[in-house]
Amino acid sequence: MKALEFLDRRGHWLALPVGAALALAFAPVGLAPLAVLCPAVLFLLWERATPRAAAWRGFLFTGGTFLAGTYWLYHSIHLVGRAPLWIAMFLMLGLVAIMGSYTAALGYAASRWGPARGAVRWLVLLPAGWVLVEWFRGWFLSGFPWLALGYSQLETPLRGLAPLAGVYGTSLGTALLAGALVTLLLGNRTARLAAVAVSGTVIAAAALLTRVEWTEPRGTSVSVALVQGAVPQAMKWAPGQRERTLDLYASLTAPHLGTDIIVWPEAALPALERDIRGFLDALHAAARARGSDVVMGLLRRDAATGEYYNAMAAFAATEQWYDKRRLVPFGEFFPVPAAVRDWMRLMNLPYSDFASGAEDQSPLVVAGESLAPTICYEDAYASEQLALVRRSTLLVNVTNDAWFGDSTAPHQHLDISRMRSLETGRPMLRATNDGVTALIAHDGTLIGQLPQFEPGVLTGTVEPRTGLTPYARTGNLPVLGLVFLAVAAGFAWPCRSRWAGSP
Repeated sequence: MKALEFLDRRGHWLALPVGAALALAFAPVGLAPLAVLCPAVLFLLWERATPRAAAWRGFLFTGGTFLAGTYWLYHSIHLVGRAPLWIAMFLMLGLVAIMGSYTAALGYAASRWGPARGAVRWLVLLPAGWVLVEWFRGWFLSGFPWLALGYSQLETPLRGLAPLAGVYGTSLGTALLAGALVTLLLGNRTARLAAVAVSGTVIAAAALLTRVEWTEPRGTSVSVALVQGAVPQAMKWAPGQRERTLDLYASLTAPHLGTDIIVWPEAALPALERDIRGFLDALHAAARARGSDVVMGLLRRDAATGEYYNAMAAFAATEQWYDKRRLVPFGEFFPVPAAVRDWMRLMNLPYSDFASGAEDQSPLVVAGESLAPTICYEDAYASEQLALVRRSTLLVNVTNDAWFGDSTAPHQHLDISRMRSLETGRPMLRATNDGVTALIAHDGTLIGQLPQFEPGVLTGTVEPRTGLTPYARTGNLPVLGLVFLAVAAGFAWPCRSRWAGSP
């Protein structure tokens, strides 16, 4: 085919812009069809490529996706964090290179050991390999589970796969459609019929699953107020800002005392918990007197160990704490030797080291409900939250996306939170420092949200839910088992004749 020859000749030039175009499939642009079209183009670019060329094209493709999709790392590290430009560029491009290397490995392996062409390559090996790469980069070396294909499908019928198989199951459905598109272009009649059957089954099954109610309302409603102070990150820790911030949150909260649950964002107050204990005790007493429970993000220091935690406090019938378990590399801890930390002190670079919380923490009991807490991008690690989710009736996420300014990051993060609600069948209370503060229904739809960069309070009611979705019961194990089997079968397929004794 002339088109395939053109793609093969121009493959290195096309991989980067096509990969960058994939970033437009995600929020805030949300061109969901690109999540099918762009991987399909990559599969075509791999079709006649040597293993080395396939690796290079895979690297450029995913490098383009993360350059366009996570450019905001430069903003947070350099413009807000005030790290030197070379540090910001090194960390951003280093992440892009690591993400690209995973897709490079898939391209090399598929071209070196996989079937040269055919339905097994297009409908089995490449879609399953894509999801295997997404899963691997989501945990290896601390992981960065951003921009998985499934997050682009929150407004399409494929969203129905999420309560069954999670975001990776949704990614698999999306990648199968990409493989089916390639099969329709290149396959023989039998392969094309298989592609029609696969794509039709995926879309129809997902659409039917959107009608299933996996969890049940408890029969009660809870009133909530989510407080957004919109304090710019550059001002937050400035001298003299503490009292203004305390007054701001107190004044925003006062009219809503009497609401069942009031939520403040991550590290809402620029102080350690011990340094504002009087303010917190007064707030707790005032809230309890009016029948409100308050949940907020706070920094705390453990008196026994001296370690610092990025935490969430619940001021309810009792005071409860949750310590963040999944910390942000180079943001909340530096995975470097102590000597390097000393050098960074001398260089006056911004850094901090928090301790990670215990794995076996309990839900926060607030207003008679059990809340499964996450802080900041912890909610991107879906399977790690399931032990808490199984004992909860609501989800709560407090975050500080002020680090990313007016970029795409807060919108991408909001869709990650929406996916967690959809996967688990639980409403989420999501409070952020400057957006996007939102109430999310159990099916991932938005009940309401506040505009960014404006102080305000989002009020509403949610229905706590009981019961478990299939994904909440099993996590990623079923879809990963299927993916591993499919990848193994795809690589084994070229060996079938030798195993059968054929020459």
